[in-house]
Amino acid sequence: MTSVPTLPARRRTMRWRDRDALYGYLFSAPAVLGSLAFVIAPLIAVVWYSLHEWNVLANTFTFIGGENYTRMLTDAALHDSLWASLWFSLGVLVLNMTLALALAVLLNQHLPGTTLFRVLFFSPVVVSLVAWTIVWGFLLQADNGVNAFLAALGVTGPNWLRGSVTAMIAVVVVQVFKNVGLNMVLFLAALQGVPEDIGEAARLDGAGAWRRFTSITLPMISPTMLLVGILTLVGSLETFALIDVLTDGGPGTSTTVLVFYLYRQAFEFNQFGYASAIAVLLFVIVLALTLLQWQTRKKWVFHES
Repeated sequence: MTSVPTLPARRRTMRWRDRDALYGYLFSAPAVLGSLAFVIAPLIAVVWYSLHEWNVLANTFTFIGGENYTRMLTDAALHDSLWASLWFSLGVLVLNMTLALALAVLLNQHLPGTTLFRVLFFSPVVVSLVAWTIVWGFLLQADNGVNAFLAALGVTGPNWLRGSVTAMIAVVVVQVFKNVGLNMVLFLAALQGVPEDIGEAARLDGAGAWRRFTSITLPMISPTMLLVGILTLVGSLETFALIDVLTDGGPGTSTTVLVFYLYRQAFEFNQFGYASAIAVLLFVIVLALTLLQWQTRKKWVFHES
């Protein structure tokens, strides 16, 4: 009787490892190829275009080196758009996170009607942004919606979209109300993951509600706060449709954020090379702010110290 030859155990293990590695490469290939095709390649192309003067109408593509970047240093309109982006992003970040956390804390109390309350605040997230903005455009007119409600209370409201400050306040509030429901749900999930026995132990030791919230709840949901902060900040820097439909960058340039200024340079003035340089600037700003938030997480995010 002859014995069946068998492979050594080490060789069989290597074959299984090679097969697992092949399966891993195959499963990750779509994501890698998608990133190369839709992220890395366009980014390289934008940097290349930013080094040229590209006139689509005249069909010219001339290499000019860093002139587009030098131009940004003296472009007063670009500087105004940076300030507008700063105030818009800061307002959206602070108001969105504060309101979302407050709503999540309220929903976490298990009061009657919380399901309906949750649906009402989350429904704008799934509504078309353009439709949402058009409706708010009517509500913010001089004699409509918001001002009619204020008049019923005996208050004379401003023409919201015709003043520099009020227009910025209006676009911030509309943007916050559009997306606050998503952050509310994220915060609510984080709050429901906080162990109740820790808070109960602190209460028995004499800690008040505010002390328990600041010393226990906030530190334990800080990873979610980091996530929400990054998503909200990046989203605010990429806001375009709301500005385009609601204010068209006005009055003047008060709400012309960086993305909207980039759009105008490319598709209204046909300066695609300069618009590409602005896109590179926007990428650097988003990357720097994201890295800053990520690097500072060890100082305030729970489990990161």
